[in-house]
Amino acid sequence: MARPPKRAVVLLSGGLDSSTCLAVARRAGFEVHGLSVDYGQRHRAELRRARRIAGAMGAAGHTVVKVDLSAFGGSALTDRAIDVPKGRSDRAMARGIPVTYVPARNTVLLALALARAETLAAHDVFVGVNAVDYSGYPDCRPAFVRAFERLARVATRAGVEGARIRIRAPLQRLSKADIVRLGTRLGVPFQLTLSCYDPVRGRACGRCDACRLRLRGFAAAGRTDPAPYVR
Repeated sequence: MARPPKRAVVLLSGGLDSSTCLAVARRAGFEVHGLSVDYGQRHRAELRRARRIAGAMGAAGHTVVKVDLSAFGGSALTDRAIDVPKGRSDRAMARGIPVTYVPARNTVLLALALARAETLAAHDVFVGVNAVDYSGYPDCRPAFVRAFERLARVATRAGVEGARIRIRAPLQRLSKADIVRLGTRLGVPFQLTLSCYDPVRGRACGRCDACRLRLRGFAAAGRTDPAPYVR
């Protein structure tokens, strides 16, 4: 009798980190199912990128779910009345929680991924959060990932029935340069990815926090970012 495939759900935003996370899951032998969320973000162009990346990287499936977090606002990513910060210094980016933080976003996204995992009989959820080169988001920290994993084990039928539910964050302690090196080794099509918070006609702005961290990572890894930028 054939053994059932080892499945995993990968939260796929279409950016550098989540695409590398998908590659890590595939290398680990998982049948990967990408999940992207249209949450009312101003950079919805990332959803088209996610679909292309899922196809290019051999995902077994890709689902887009719509949950309108823009109904609450409170973030430059979901409220167009709030400007996305541009050209901030490294010191400024390292200080405090920025206005691009979307309240409870990763909690909502992981809950959706957990629901998708239950329908697939998957016990592993991959998320590309990073706590080294990031913008200070509280829901990217190791403590958050550990807490959500504990929640998953008591909030799901699979967990209550004894399955070990894992929330995997393989990039958690890597720098952006480390992520670029890892993605390069795993053949991630970086030219398809979009990390920008405020893209212009599908091209990255090059000046928001996400772009600056990404460009700095490529430079530190000794590589040129192949993604298209406005300038």
